[in-house]
Amino acid sequence: MTWPPARLADVCEVITKGTTPTTLGFEFSDQGIGFLRAQNIDGGSVDYERDTLFIDERTHQALGRSQIRPGDVLVSIAGTIGRAGIVPENAPILNCNQAVAIVRTKVSVFRPFLRHWLESSDAQMQMVGATVTGTISNLSLSQLGNLRIPLPPLVEQRRIAMILDQAEALRAKRHASLAQIDTFMQSIFLDLFGDPATNPKGWPDSKTLGDVADIVSGVTKGRDLRGSIVREVPYLAVVNVQDRSLNLSLVKTIEATEDEIHRYKLLPNDLLLTEGGDPDKLGRGTLWNNELPECIHQNHIFRVRLTAPEVHPLFLNWLVGSQRGKRYFLRSAKQTTGIASINMTQLRSFPMLFPPMALQVEFARRVAFTERLTNICRASLAELRTLFTSVQQRAFRGEL
Repeated sequence: MTWPPARLADVCEVITKGTTPTTLGFEFSDQGIGFLRAQNIDGGSVDYERDTLFIDERTHQALGRSQIRPGDVLVSIAGTIGRAGIVPENAPILNCNQAVAIVRTKVSVFRPFLRHWLESSDAQMQMVGATVTGTISNLSLSQLGNLRIPLPPLVEQRRIAMILDQAEALRAKRHASLAQIDTFMQSIFLDLFGDPATNPKGWPDSKTLGDVADIVSGVTKGRDLRGSIVREVPYLAVVNVQDRSLNLSLVKTIEATEDEIHRYKLLPNDLLLTEGGDPDKLGRGTLWNNELPECIHQNHIFRVRLTAPEVHPLFLNWLVGSQRGKRYFLRSAKQTTGIASINMTQLRSFPMLFPPMALQVEFARRVAFTERLTNICRASLAELRTLFTSVQQRAFRGEL
């Protein structure tokens, strides 16, 4: 059964998007009225206590129509388009910026149904088709209001929302399990080695990373290859290198000479570190374990290859990503407009710690066991995502 689509602006009040207070001469503060951005919309809800900016009452009143009410549906309309969440009924007074639109439902629309539909493939495709893409993708309020939403009777909306809530709860449990496993591994690391930032166990620390490893940058895109014999080879970009994991869902290729391929080819236990990005992501990296038979890396990724026997690759990965690494890189990095970057010299000067190798090997053994649990949870989560997408599509086609 299918239902005739309704224009979103005909069944909901699409309130004006917010305004950045600084454009009106106001400043942010560390307390007051919460001022929400797209990153406050997560998992179908609105988190007004995390990464929140604050404005005062005078600013809140001046911003007028961007004042948020409990129960409002918030939609991100700039950058990451289509993220939706419902403001909790017990939420305090809130406001939002221009990357967020407020959608206020009328009696014919059940809020959880609307939220689920806004994050469905149908709604996302409509938004992508309407989006104006410049430096940052944007969806206007009129484009948002023109979205066509299937609108069954309220009883059916409630039933669909309940089914999708249950399916979503299963995904949330898997996410929580993965977070618990990560916390457990962090505890193992601290239990064995202490906090690397303060080195309470007094491990030797007289050497730097450059003393125990060969560090190189990768191949540069757009270089002059005229007259060279080249072939295409997969290469890793910054997006592929996550925090202690690889995202290989999209691996691009690049033309390179045989000399370049030999020079930049990744080997097992190479540590890959990104050159920069958001300040909190400095030191982000992971180990390469021959996930592809042949692969090189671009120049925004450093390859760290150990040359000394007193460091285990897995321990190095965790050490660089620990508070010791984060503090060092934040202190050393060049920062401009919210972007931080490190260079080869700074990376080579990273201050090492040297616990006994037997302890490092024991840590690697425990991590290997824990990662088997992680892989099971990730596989289960992937299945649940596929199942949820299928249920979601069927729900809005009237096939449940």
